[in-house]
Amino acid sequence: MEEEERENLESFLKWASELGISDSNQPPESSSCLGQSLCVSFFPDAGGRGLAAARDLRKGELILRVPKSALMTRESLMRDEKLSVAVNKYHSLSSTQVDDAIWAAEKATSKAEFSWIEAISLMKELNLKSRTLTFRAWVWASATISSRTLHIPWDDAGCLCPMGDLFNYAAPAEDALDSEDSFVTDDRSSWRNASSSLWNGETTEQYDVEQLDVNLLRLTDGGYEKDVSAYCFYARKNYQKGEQVLLSYGTYTNLELLEHYGFFLDENPNDKAFIPLEPEVYSSCSWPKDSLYIHQNGKPSFALLSTLRLWLTPQNQRRSVGHLIYSGSQLSAENEKIVMGWMVKSCKAVLMNFATSIEDDKLLIRKIDGMEDFGRSGKLENVLSTFEGEARAFLENRCLINEESGVKLLEFRVIRRYMEKWKLAVQWRLRYKRILADCITHCTDVINKIVSDNRLAMRAKHS
Repeated sequence: MEEEERENLESFLKWASELGISDSNQPPESSSCLGQSLCVSFFPDAGGRGLAAARDLRKGELILRVPKSALMTRESLMRDEKLSVAVNKYHSLSSTQVDDAIWAAEKATSKAEFSWIEAISLMKELNLKSRTLTFRAWVWASATISSRTLHIPWDDAGCLCPMGDLFNYAAPAEDALDSEDSFVTDDRSSWRNASSSLWNGETTEQYDVEQLDVNLLRLTDGGYEKDVSAYCFYARKNYQKGEQVLLSYGTYTNLELLEHYGFFLDENPNDKAFIPLEPEVYSSCSWPKDSLYIHQNGKPSFALLSTLRLWLTPQNQRRSVGHLIYSGSQLSAENEKIVMGWMVKSCKAVLMNFATSIEDDKLLIRKIDGMEDFGRSGKLENVLSTFEGEARAFLENRCLINEESGVKLLEFRVIRRYMEKWKLAVQWRLRYKRILADCITHCTDVINKIVSDNRLAMRAKHS
C-alpha cells in the first residue's frame, strides 16, 4: 500500500472511530474503529480491498456497529440550511433521483445525462466547485449512491454507511433456501436478540449461535436496528483470523451484479439465464415472467418446466392435466421428450444468433489478459494494431485506434481501464452462453435417458 493511501486510510478509520463506529463492545485499543474484530486487507483475487477477520469469528456474532448519527441520509443532509432551502426549490428532484444509475449498457448514458441535466441548476446554486459539476463527476456520484446505499426504514432513498461499505459481496447460499424458486421475507427479531446478548458480553458458549434460524441469513447480513439506534452487521458464518469477511447485499444474478456493482461472481448460485419465449407461452401460465428461467447449472426452473409441459400439451387436454403439472409431475415420457427437445432447439437458436462462439470469447479474454504484459513492455500498440472484428470495433469506438492514424498512444492505465470493463462484458456473455450450453447438455441427457428407457421397456415386453 502506498504511503499516502495508508495515511488516508488511517485518517478515515480515526474519523470513523470519533463518530462512534466500532467493531467491538470493548474500549478501542487505538484511535482506529477497527482492530478487535475486523481489519482492512487486500484480496487481489476476491474483490480487492475488503475487511478481514482480526480474530476468529463465530457465525451470528455482531462484528460492526454504525450509530444512526454516523449514517449519511437525506434527513442528515437536510440539516444544512443552505442545502435544504435549495433542494426544496426543485420539487422534481426526489430523494431517489439517482436510483439505478448503472442501467443496462444501452440505457446508462442517456439515463445519467438526463439526471445530470435536471440536477445541474441545483448544484450551481449550491456553488459547488466546477470539477464537481461535470458529467463525469455526476456519473461517479450516481454510481456511488446506487451501488453503496443501504436500506433504512424511514427513508426510501437509503443511507451511506461509513465502514459498512467496505464489506465485499457473497451470494446467499443455495442451502439457505427452502426451494429453488421460493420467495422469502427478512425478519431479524430473533437474530437481534441473539446478537445483542453476544454484544453485551455473553460468550458464544453461553448462547449457541449455531442454532440461529438460517432463514435470517437469506437476504441480508446486516440491518438498521431501532432498539440500539445503529446499523449492525453480523458474521454470516464462522471465520478464521485473516479470512475475508463478506456481506450478502441480497439475491442477485450476475447481470444484476454487473449492472449495479460493476462485478460478478464466477460461481453464483443465484445466477440465471432467460431465453426468448413466444407470447403464447406467457399467456398459457400464471407464473411471473421472471420465474421462467434456466438455473446456473443448466436446468430449467420449476416454473419454466411446468409452463412448457402445459404449453406443449394439446390445448384440448390442458384442463385435465393442469393439476399434475402444477404439482411438478411429468405428464408422460413423450411430453417430457418434446419439452426437452424444444429447450435444446431454443438454446441453440440463441447461441447461433451471437456473433461469437464460446471458444471465440475464451480466446478474446486471453488476448485481453495478455495486453497487460505487452503494455508494461511498451509493445501494446503492436498488439492493438493486430486486432480484428469485434475487438477492433471496440477499440475504434473508444478512440483507441482508427483507420487513418492507427493506434492512438494513450497512458497504459487509461487503456487498461477500458479493457477491464470490456473484459467484464465478455466474461458475462461467456457465462450466459455456458448456461445455455449446459442446458442443452442437460436436456439432451434427459432425452437420451427417455429413449434408452423406452428401448429397455420394449425389450422386456417382447422377451
